[in-house]
Amino acid sequence: MEYDDKVKNRLKRIDGQIKGVLRMMEEGKDCKEVITQLSASRSAIDRTIGVIVSSNLIACMENLDETDDKTHESIISEAVELLVKSR
Repeated sequence: MEYDDKVKNRLKRIDGQIKGVLRMMEEGKDCKEVITQLSASRSAIDRTIGVIVSSNLIACMENLDETDDKTHESIISEAVELLVKSR
């Protein structure tokens, strides 16, 4: 699967957020501030997972070959499993 620049940029922003959290910890910032930023990072990761899974699902559905053993239902089921597993 190819990952587009938008997804890569999302991850670069998340990387920046995580580095910011580490900096906050090194500076001894308040626990609540650190947790708030960690929660924001986790939400960004969850949204990125959703984007990747949905993009992959669309690509799989569009490229489904009649000779393939997979059905629409099995492809959707795999996507849902990925989302559940990521939580």
